[in-house]
Amino acid sequence: MIFGKVGRGRTRPKPSSVELLSRPGCSLCSQAEPMVARTAAEAGVSFAVRNVDDDPALRARWTDKVPVVLLDGAEHAYWRISEKALRRALHLSDAPRA
Repeated sequence: MIFGKVGRGRTRPKPSSVELLSRPGCSLCSQAEPMVARTAAEAGVSFAVRNVDDDPALRARWTDKVPVVLLDGAEHAYWRISEKALRRALHLSDAPRA
């Protein structure tokens, strides 16, 4: 599922949850977590971090893509997480609050 514009000016509903799939020792995960947490908080949605190595099903599906951001359980982004794209998907302005 892709969040944001859906043809003819319609937009998808704002997601209610953000989940970051991560693992210990992942430098991209360490870089992404503070930004994703801050953006989720600004949007007023729930935020959780899950270790893909704690769940065999998560590891089987996502191990090659961490970090992964899920919005309402659907893949939004992986590897290098764009703050601008996440903000748009969460219906926030492009610029973070100062």
